[in-house]
Amino acid sequence: MLMIELVAAAQNGDEQAFLKLFQEYEVDIYRVAYVYVKNQEDALDVVQETAYKSFKKIKSLKNPAFFKTWLIKITMSCATDMVRKKKKVVYFNSEYTESLMQDEEDIPLSLSLKELIETLQENEKNIVLLKFYHEYTFQEISEILKVPLGTVKSILYRSLHKLRAQIKEGEG
Repeated sequence: MLMIELVAAAQNGDEQAFLKLFQEYEVDIYRVAYVYVKNQEDALDVVQETAYKSFKKIKSLKNPAFFKTWLIKITMSCATDMVRKKKKVVYFNSEYTESLMQDEEDIPLSLSLKELIETLQENEKNIVLLKFYHEYTFQEISEILKVPLGTVKSILYRSLHKLRAQIKEGEG
């Protein structure tokens, strides 16, 4: 079956069609989630939440050709919600969080890139990650975020300028 036919079947309540569609993009969904939540367990929770929400809302998808874009947007929303909830959590045992940090095998450069990206506003971070991590085109980013193409470009260039300025500031 073609993707458009699968979407139509899923919109008519065919759970198997939805499952095939979701499995097609599951790896992409996980990657997007992981970039936001930064750990496997939370990323898997986001994938599960995305599956649930997208299954419940499949009838609201107007253009079946944009199924992947629609899924990625739901994923970003679920991941952002989880990050916001996690920020409200207070960890009392610092030894536990320190041991978690020691398990990560990130090299210092990737840590500083992560830290730099975290300084960006939410919309800036979304665009930078979609462009450079997921390699979406400006047009695809515009469709995913429902933002005009020119705005996507402006936000990206402004974000890159901010990142460059922070790098130069750190070198000096």
